[in-house]
Amino acid sequence: MTVTTNTYRNYLRDLGVLLKDLAKAAKLAKDATPGGEDRAYAVGRLMALHEVISLMQQQAVAFDMPLEEVGLQGVDPESELI
Repeated sequence: MTVTTNTYRNYLRDLGVLLKDLAKAAKLAKDATPGGEDRAYAVGRLMALHEVISLMQQQAVAFDMPLEEVGLQGVDPESELI
């Protein structure tokens, strides 16, 4: 099977958007969870998504790709995903 450049582009954009949506939901879940093991899980999940989004943004910049190309524009992991 031959994969086109558009396939890769669409994959990355969809992945970025989906990760951003998951991170926003994880942030809401963390903020809504009072404590205990459920809170620890919510914090850990948010931290993992923070790390992935941050890394994807850094790599996009390193490869001179606009964040819009990978669907990760408009989110600042350092201030929004903590």
